[in-house]
Amino acid sequence: MAFWWTVFVLGFAYAICRFLVMLIPPNVPSIEVDASDVVDDGNQAPENSYIYIPPRVKTQQQEKKVQCYEPANMKYLGFFPALTRDEVKERVASARKAQNEWAKSSFKQRRLLLRIILKYIIEHQKLICEISSRDTGKTIVDASIGEVMAICEKITWLLSEGEKWLKPESRSCGRATLHKKARVEFHPLGVIGAIVPWNYPFHNIFNPVLAAVFAGNGIVVKISEHASWSGCFYIRIIQAALAAVGAPESLVDVITGFSETGEALVSSVDKMIFVGSTGVGRMIMKTAAETLIPVTLELGGKDAFIVCEDVDLDHVVNVALRASITSSGHNCNGAERFYVHKNIYSSFVDKISERVKAITVGPPLAGKYDMGAICTQEQSEKLQSLVNDALDRGAKIVARGTFGHLPEGAVDQYFPPTVIVDVNHTMKLMQEEAFGPILPIMKFSTDDEVVKLANDSKFGLGCGVFSGSQQRARTIALQIRCGSVAINDFATNYFCQSLPFGGVKESGFGRFSGVEGLRACCIVKAVVEDRWWPYIQTKYPKPLTYPVADNAFEFQMSVVEATYGLNIWDRLRALINVVKMLSQENTSGKHNSVIGDGD
Repeated sequence: MAFWWTVFVLGFAYAICRFLVMLIPPNVPSIEVDASDVVDDGNQAPENSYIYIPPRVKTQQQEKKVQCYEPANMKYLGFFPALTRDEVKERVASARKAQNEWAKSSFKQRRLLLRIILKYIIEHQKLICEISSRDTGKTIVDASIGEVMAICEKITWLLSEGEKWLKPESRSCGRATLHKKARVEFHPLGVIGAIVPWNYPFHNIFNPVLAAVFAGNGIVVKISEHASWSGCFYIRIIQAALAAVGAPESLVDVITGFSETGEALVSSVDKMIFVGSTGVGRMIMKTAAETLIPVTLELGGKDAFIVCEDVDLDHVVNVALRASITSSGHNCNGAERFYVHKNIYSSFVDKISERVKAITVGPPLAGKYDMGAICTQEQSEKLQSLVNDALDRGAKIVARGTFGHLPEGAVDQYFPPTVIVDVNHTMKLMQEEAFGPILPIMKFSTDDEVVKLANDSKFGLGCGVFSGSQQRARTIALQIRCGSVAINDFATNYFCQSLPFGGVKESGFGRFSGVEGLRACCIVKAVVEDRWWPYIQTKYPKPLTYPVADNAFEFQMSVVEATYGLNIWDRLRALINVVKMLSQENTSGKHNSVIGDGD
């Protein structure tokens, strides 16, 4: 009894010490990042203060410049160069040189890098969110939830578990190689390329960068032409942190430009991560096929939001609004199809319509608005086109949000949250990715029917299922072909960074985040070695050595049956045959040796 009491006391003391150590703040150095040219203090140079009118035709690479402006008020922010193929190759070459050095870094050094970045993010949340808001039109609250919080969660997970999942992993050897040891090792790929969209400019840079760098890689990110201003600031944070840990700043880089820039990146790196449209994803694959590099594609989505009749309606309405209206069309993995049971359909529509009518839309940094601007005018026009098609086919608008004071010249950048009923799957609104604050609501009668409706889509990114019975919600969710499922919630999967993220069908393939995403940044190497070297090694039995014996195949069949046979007696019989043939071979060998000696 005294022994176990001692063990308990020591274990409890150890746990208390570990807890106290956690309370001691780590010694993390601070970094300085120049933000003087991105802070809106009202003293911008005249050339950066006029209203920008974007061209009505698609911008071409020949223009050599990526023009930047604030979607909320069309205020000009400046421009960045559209890099040529040769310039892209130079950036990748620099990252490759830096990666050769970084690949030798310790996990301790990599964790320090992440802690420095985390410290800067926490201390500069407002700056980060305001820059994202100015470049994309979203509110700073949405920037905090969808960008800052998500990246802090990712960093925390990498600090806690990253090294564990990148260490060599022992595997079983099987029956044929009992004398061996087997393991899987995870080595850096080299230089990873990423092409990311505009909807979450802070998150979309840091998400691939953190995993790639922690796995020992370099990375070059081609940022969207619609969010280059913010991206070119955010990279300063990463490079300042790299310098603070003694790593080459060129290990991580961002490049600006259009399609030619992206194509050059795909042709130059060791792996591609692409987040964007299905059409561009196909082009990425085609280019990547020329060099046979692996590709991770996170493409379009048309996520289903399923509401059974036994739910807490007020709770579900709150989740539905956040899932569909967050960031006014910047929502990645947002709810785009609402299926509500017929018994509560009218109540759901009434409640959500009342809430939507109270939502105000306006310049996110100019007042207290619930929703900001759409990032591009083309996106706003696409949303209206989808709505018009639905109306022409019999749908009805039952509620829209209200506009605040919209800046002159930026009216077309705003699209109010819109509730639409009487929709069906013949409408483009229920088939094409909208990427905007539209809530099309369709009723269903049975669970089987709603599963068929949810699966009637070319996309398969995620879904959310709501029911008073968790088992019922699970049963429905597990029948839906998609990459992620939230039970009685929506899109919270992404805040659980131990989980992989990605889709099926035209939503892409491959995963980022979680163990799967981290290891996808690695060369996965299988290693086998002798367990008791040099005492026991692989040696082929005499019948199988060259030149093989006449009974070699019979011998091999007996070996297979003795090793893998399902019946113990058959295995024993086969083993006896193996021993007999080996004995005969040895006897024959001795006999031949005697004859040879006699000759």
